[in-house]
Amino acid sequence: MEEERLSQLYKQVKGKAPAKIEHLFGGGGSSRKYYVITDEDGSTMYGVTSKSAGENLAFYKLSMLFAEKGLPVPDVYGISDDHLYYLQEDLGTLTLQDYLKANRDENGEYNSAAKSMLHKVMAQLPDFQFKGASGYIFQQCYPVASMDETSIMFDLNYFKYCFLKLTGIEFNEVKLQDDFQKFTVDIMSDCVNNFLYRDFQSRNVMIKDGNPRYIDYQGGRRGPIYYDVASFLWQSSANYSDALRNELIDTYLTSLLQYKSISREEFIRHLRKFVLFRTMQVLGAYGYRGLWEKKQYFIKSIPQAIKNLDWLVRKGVVNEYPYLKEVAEMLVKDQQSRMFNPEVNPKPSLVVKVFSFSFKNGVPQDDSGHGGGYVFDCRGTNNPGRYVEYQHLTGLDQPVIDFLEKDGEILSFLEHIYPIVDFHAKRFIEREFTSLMISFGCTGGQHRSVYCAQCMAQHLHDKFGVKVILCHREQNITQVLE
Repeated sequence: MEEERLSQLYKQVKGKAPAKIEHLFGGGGSSRKYYVITDEDGSTMYGVTSKSAGENLAFYKLSMLFAEKGLPVPDVYGISDDHLYYLQEDLGTLTLQDYLKANRDENGEYNSAAKSMLHKVMAQLPDFQFKGASGYIFQQCYPVASMDETSIMFDLNYFKYCFLKLTGIEFNEVKLQDDFQKFTVDIMSDCVNNFLYRDFQSRNVMIKDGNPRYIDYQGGRRGPIYYDVASFLWQSSANYSDALRNELIDTYLTSLLQYKSISREEFIRHLRKFVLFRTMQVLGAYGYRGLWEKKQYFIKSIPQAIKNLDWLVRKGVVNEYPYLKEVAEMLVKDQQSRMFNPEVNPKPSLVVKVFSFSFKNGVPQDDSGHGGGYVFDCRGTNNPGRYVEYQHLTGLDQPVIDFLEKDGEILSFLEHIYPIVDFHAKRFIEREFTSLMISFGCTGGQHRSVYCAQCMAQHLHDKFGVKVILCHREQNITQVLE
């Protein structure tokens, strides 16, 4: 149905049907889905579908207005009458977030290529905030045109109810609300006539032909310039050093001079309040997605956000709000005790599921809900099932094992696979993921796949000490290596 609707829209825009439409990926935390639409000449564009018509229309109209002002956003080509489908330029799949990960060492230090790209992005941010604030921009914003007291208080209460209360810390809600009110007034005093991108994050910057291109600004609105700087430079997963942050702030201020002059001291004073605001916002999100929904990625993100909160406390940013300061100090102390006490906050353990199967009966399904993992095809190796003496045996029987190991092809096959799986397992353990699936298939799921699955299960258990659930599906045999 979605492919058909996108094909119809493409035909309206291009005057001909596309050669091919392929589903690419979902849009992270949103309902958006992306499709690659290929023309007969090989050129491509994205077809996008989302259940939020208002959000789609905002992105479409803002993209056109930004492009007119020379801002580096994707070209848009058409939108359906019900605003549920639209076409945009194919910017590829390399995000700034992925680019940064690929250009930093094991200690988290970014190389010159990463730093150069970060400086380029920070230099372009004022263009969005000032060029993007002219014309009819704010009439196109969704769901609101301006950052207001209601939206600020919503985010602060999100922190209170979705994070603070879930930690079990006792606090005086009336006193905290009083400080929230004072904090909201201070934030609102900086809400001037600039475009607030709102979701200015490294995952929303695409890298194409070595240059940044920007997406996901459909939630933007009128608001303060400090918000986006705080959002970008204090993004928990980036973990920028203070020195690098200061360099990037200088780049931003230099670029800002073409629109507005502000002293560095004054800028930093205002900026830190928005860092506090953004920190409470993300803790609210991490609390809901992590502490409540038990999603490990968000639980894993909490320590860095707490580190940011601790930094704000030490810098005196919360001194103007005495009870909020008291709560923040309690929260930092509580969370740090959880980080260093495994009995208070035990780390999740990786469980690896290893399957053997027959391709005739289909690939085993992942019931964890995570997807991914590996499926390896053993049919390229010598098959003992072709010989009568082995046809009644399996890859668990010693005569079959001897045959395979003497032949040697299966050993060479596994030697290439172990390093790939080891990389995956090591990274999953580091990131505290809980599920990984490895499957080996052959013609009957009896000899080669059984041998390989058995070897892989033992290899992972011995090397990483993880729990392995081994299932020889066609043999109806399951083992657990604790």
